Amino acid sequence: MVELKLQVPDELAQRVQPMGPWLPVILELGLLGCRTQAAAAAVEMIELLTRNPTPQQVLEYHVSEATQERSRRLLALNEAGLLGQDEQQELDELDRLEHLVVMLKARLAQDLRQDPLGE
Repeated sequence: MVELKLQVPDELAQRVQPMGPWLPVILELGLLGCRTQAAAAAVEMIELLTRNPTPQQVLEYHVSEATQERSRRLLALNEAGLLGQDEQQELDELDRLEHLVVMLKARLAQDLRQDPLGE
């Protein structure tokens, strides 16, 4: 793994610092752009995290209705064996994003159980 050092404005550093462990994922998703609904969903999640949400707000987070509908459509096409290569890649991206969200929520829930007052 390569270590990168960046110079960023102080305000950005303050917003990014709490997301330290997630920065590689955030950078990777940012490089994808908003080419797919999966990338748009990743941007939604990143925007939520940059607002310093409470653990409860993160636990209550759900992807947009557009993302849910796109996921349902891709899953139906997959079941029918009709997915193209680009659609398979998008479905894989949505799966990875869902996995990250589930892991984040599980970690927050565990932390809240261990320290319910957030102290």
